[in-house]
Amino acid sequence: MRLGLMAGYSGAKIELPMDVIREADRLGVYAVWTAEAYGSDAVTPLAWMGAQTERIHLGTAIMQMPARTPANTAMTAMTLDQLSGGRFLLGLGLSGPQVVEGWHGVSYGKPLAKTREYVQIVRDIFKREKPLVHDGEYYQIPYQGSDATGLGKPLKSILHGRADMPIYLAAIGPKNVQLCAEIADGWLPIFFSPEHYDSVYKQQVEAGFGAAGNGKSLANFDIAPTVQVMMDENVEVCWNALKPGLALYIGGMGAKGRNFYNDLAVRYGFEEAATKIQDLYLAGDKAGAVSAVPNELVDAVALCGSKARIKDRLALWKDSPITTLNLGLYDVDTLRTMCELVL
Repeated sequence: MRLGLMAGYSGAKIELPMDVIREADRLGVYAVWTAEAYGSDAVTPLAWMGAQTERIHLGTAIMQMPARTPANTAMTAMTLDQLSGGRFLLGLGLSGPQVVEGWHGVSYGKPLAKTREYVQIVRDIFKREKPLVHDGEYYQIPYQGSDATGLGKPLKSILHGRADMPIYLAAIGPKNVQLCAEIADGWLPIFFSPEHYDSVYKQQVEAGFGAAGNGKSLANFDIAPTVQVMMDENVEVCWNALKPGLALYIGGMGAKGRNFYNDLAVRYGFEEAATKIQDLYLAGDKAGAVSAVPNELVDAVALCGSKARIKDRLALWKDSPITTLNLGLYDVDTLRTMCELVL
C-alpha cells in the first residue's frame, strides 16, 4: 500500500499546505490530490504544486464533469501532464444534483450514461487514433443540434497526450462503483470503511471487472480512498474534530432521499444515526447534527488517536484491497509519522 496526500479544496481564502506537500514529495509519497466544490477549482492549485515539486504525482479528486466539456478536460489533463513530466492523474466525478444544477446550471441527467460517454470521449482524445466523433445521448461531437452551423468538423488533438493516462472515478453508490470498476483505472471513494468492503463494495467491484473483461482485476485497478488522520493522545478530541465534516456531508450534502453520503452511512449500518443527523441538519440544528455522529462511524472511516492506536487501526486498512491510501492531514509531523508507519 502506497501513500497519497489529499489537499482538498479551499475555504474563503485559498492557502495551500506547501510545507506538507514538499515534504511528501521528499519522502516519496505517491500523489497529492486536489478537489473542487463551488469555490476553488482543482486544476490551478495542482499546477502550482507541480511547479514546486519533482516526483510526486498530481491528481484531481475530483474534476467535476458537468463543469467542463470532455474535450476541455482532456486538453487540461494533457497540458498539465506534459508540463509535469508525466505526473498527472485524472480523477473525475459528477458531484451531486445540488451543485450540478444549482452552481453549474446544467442538467444532472442520468449519471451512469453520462459518465460512460464522458470517459469514452476523453480516452478517444488521448489515443488520437482518428478524428473525434461521438454520437451519444448526452454528447454529440461534432455538434448536431438544431442551432448548429453545420461547420463543425471532426478533429484530433494537436497536443500528443499519453494514450494510457490513468483515469480515476469518484463513486460511492453501488451502480457507480460497478461502473467505475468497469471503465476506470482507479477508484476514489470518500468515507471508505475497510471493515465494510466485503459487505458494501466487493460484489460491485467484481461485477465491474467482469463487465470489463480482458483480465481486469484488483491487480491492475487502483483503489485510492481518502482517510482523515487526527493524531492526539485523547481519541475523543480526534473524533470530535472530525464530526462536523461528517455531519455536513451526511446531513446537508443533498436533499432527503437524494443524499449519497447519507445512503452510504446507512449501508454501513448507521441508519438510525444517519436519519437523525440529516433531520437535525436540515432543521438548522447543525450543532445537534454534529453531536449525533457516532464515535463508531468516525472510527470506521478515519484514523484517530495516539500513534500506537493509529498503528493498530492501520491493520484494517492494510488488510483491505486498498492500493493507495490518501491521507487527509494538516501538519508535517503527522505526515512523517504516517510515512513511518506505512512506507
